[in-house]
Amino acid sequence: MVVTRAPSARLIDPTPLPKGAVGRLDSLTGLRWFAAFVVFLHHVQNLGAIPAFAPFLRYGTYGVTFFFVLSGFVLAWSYRPSTGAPTFYWRRFSRIYPSHFVALLIAIPIFYSFHPDPAQTWVKPVSFGILILSLPLIQAWWSNPVVELSGNPAAWTLTCEFFFYALHPWIMKPFRRLSANGAILVAAGVFVLELVYREAMDRTPGTAWVHHIPQPVVQLPAFVIGMCLAVAMRRGWRLSVPPIVAYALTGAFVLFLGLMAVYPLHTWIAIHILAFTPEGMVLVCALMIAAVATRDIVGARSVLRNRFWVTLGEWSFCFYLVHATFIYLTRSIFGPESHGWATLWWWAAMFVVGLAATAALHYFIEKPVERQLRTWWDARGAKADAGVRVPAMSGEAA
Repeated sequence: MVVTRAPSARLIDPTPLPKGAVGRLDSLTGLRWFAAFVVFLHHVQNLGAIPAFAPFLRYGTYGVTFFFVLSGFVLAWSYRPSTGAPTFYWRRFSRIYPSHFVALLIAIPIFYSFHPDPAQTWVKPVSFGILILSLPLIQAWWSNPVVELSGNPAAWTLTCEFFFYALHPWIMKPFRRLSANGAILVAAGVFVLELVYREAMDRTPGTAWVHHIPQPVVQLPAFVIGMCLAVAMRRGWRLSVPPIVAYALTGAFVLFLGLMAVYPLHTWIAIHILAFTPEGMVLVCALMIAAVATRDIVGARSVLRNRFWVTLGEWSFCFYLVHATFIYLTRSIFGPESHGWATLWWWAAMFVVGLAATAALHYFIEKPVERQLRTWWDARGAKADAGVRVPAMSGEAA
């Protein structure tokens, strides 16, 4: 890794980017798609699994870890002190909530019933008290899976994201004062705290308090590490590791974990690598993000900047929200499929159906509603600055 110093003063914001750099990091948008796709591969096994792939695809759930690190990186990279906290919060709400709400409405009939079939273990009895928690996205503050996965089960991650968003403007205040080396040191410190937490989990019984820390808090270090990487890059730090190396290390890590499930080793190092799998995933995700971002910043060629991958990356949030709903709808209609290579046809069908629903949600809800909400907020702010009273939105108290 190479550290260089940007010529600007440490406290100048927004930090000028080096000559030839770009503000948009489209390759990271393209990379988002692959994170969403591995989550899909993890979930689609509930319809039918291929035994040869199963030990490896079980780790597709860590695609959400990538999203957490990336979220911290992107928000810190695009941070501008002129954007106040209320505007930041409204923009994040406008970006996330409309798609979540529609996906929730679609998911409820699939995952809830007044008279659930015991054979359909994913269907829960209707409980309005639990369901209502998924509206303000606070369900993942409970460790009970029935509550944590209430509403649209995929939306537990949005509880984490909303928590991150709430903290982001305040974390950025001290982070603005960090040098490149300082940001890397903070990231290293946060990572060490993660290791300490995992070691405490491993050494204490399941009833200990450390096992009951809510998911938003548990996942916060991944977000903060992503922020640190972005701050370091705004200060001139670059990762001198090609993306292909980062991909290879990630693949090797997953390959090792999968093989360990089939051919377990009982050596000290193998046992500890397994124990620290979540932290290893944070590390490889951070490595991939830093490597890919560096390519865009220095203007190097990147396949991920191709419009095809960028478009899929822009769809990735909606794809994440709806794909499992259609997988379980299909299972409720046709039952679980037999394991084996023939299940690839079901995987392909689920991918096509999920992608079609994704496109509809993206183009008819996500983008237009976000645009309308942001336009209203910006117009409200502009009129308020001009001393003009702004009419209330429909349903808002005047």
